[in-house]
Amino acid sequence: MRILLSSIGSRGEAQPLLALAVELRSLGHSTSLCVPPNFAEWIESFGVPCIPIGPDVRKLTGGTAPAKPAKPSPAQMQQLADHMVRDQFRVLNEAAPEFDLILGAGALQIATRSVAERHDIPYVYASLCPCTLPSPDHPPPKGGTHPLYPQWLPGVINRLLWMRDERSFNRRFRSTLNEERAKLGQTPVESVRPHVFTDRPLLASDPTLSPAGSSSGFEIVQTGAWLLPDPSPLPDDLERFLSNGEPPIFFGLGSMRALEQSDRMFVEAARTLGRRAIVSRGWAGLDASDAGADCLTIGDVDHAKLFPRVAAVVHHGGAGTTTTVARAGTPQVIVPHSYDQYYWSHRVRSLGVGASGPARDDLAADALVSSLRACLRPEVRARAEELGTRIRTDGALVAARVLVGMGEFVRQPT
Repeated sequence: MRILLSSIGSRGEAQPLLALAVELRSLGHSTSLCVPPNFAEWIESFGVPCIPIGPDVRKLTGGTAPAKPAKPSPAQMQQLADHMVRDQFRVLNEAAPEFDLILGAGALQIATRSVAERHDIPYVYASLCPCTLPSPDHPPPKGGTHPLYPQWLPGVINRLLWMRDERSFNRRFRSTLNEERAKLGQTPVESVRPHVFTDRPLLASDPTLSPAGSSSGFEIVQTGAWLLPDPSPLPDDLERFLSNGEPPIFFGLGSMRALEQSDRMFVEAARTLGRRAIVSRGWAGLDASDAGADCLTIGDVDHAKLFPRVAAVVHHGGAGTTTTVARAGTPQVIVPHSYDQYYWSHRVRSLGVGASGPARDDLAADALVSSLRACLRPEVRARAEELGTRIRTDGALVAARVLVGMGEFVRQPT
């Protein structure tokens, strides 16, 4: 089979798709990834073809920002949404005839199912986090730098919030979606989200760390998280740093934008606790290289090799990072920025394997020290280590087998 895997998110969405592509290839199938251009060279280094789609996402989420960044106007947001949908139709429609199945990952895969239907190709939707699938067990995730809904709301309230969120989703995307569908000779879609999600989505998250829970109208197929093995060793300077002292604290925000001076704040927090610090540059360009011998600034490394060797991990709360820390058996502090990161912060706190840090715009050294002090307690470390033994590592292979089965037996209606 020839399978196209599509997403328009950051590395947190591209990397699971690459893990799935590697497993599909091991089963004898050919794959291509349709993701933002930032990841093309990296993906193709694994021997997987890449079809660029969308803008340079690093310009949208990377760098540093003031504590209260300016927000786009509603008109600007709508313009961005319209352009995104039209670009998806253009790129995917050109690519689709070469493939036997298309998978769309993430709620913003607005065009993928329509294009699959146009070419009579099976379509599968995948979510990377349970909180993005409507359920009375949790509220819908929201953008921005502060959580709009608390995670402890009763089921009846969550249902109402999901209904309101669906109306908002339709206002944002339905008109442009149906305009593009009309160009393909297709009938209008009444509601965007159930059209995109289908009634049998895949869920690429670990069932112990983030169980699917109950849902309305879905038959969720939870495979486990899609983890990408990395054969490369840790850099020599990082190995030396790890070997020359007690386990340090890791600080990294992945592809998220950071507040100015966040790197200095991270170093200060570690020193307050008598710990060394590893600071990951990420897309924010964090740099503590001139802070002293007790600090090390690193680039991209294999987190699965690094995280078991640190005392704690402070990060932004992406699905992949949260799962990798949990698998390492290491306590974690999440500094959420937006969307599903508040859900992961809630899960870490509920499981007792870490602490919820302050949201990005509330980040301060004393609050971070308080969270880390709670995170470093021996009983938290013990719970984190126990959880690590239960995180499954075969999710991408399970998903690959499921996907091949769907491709053989599922056909889209005309």
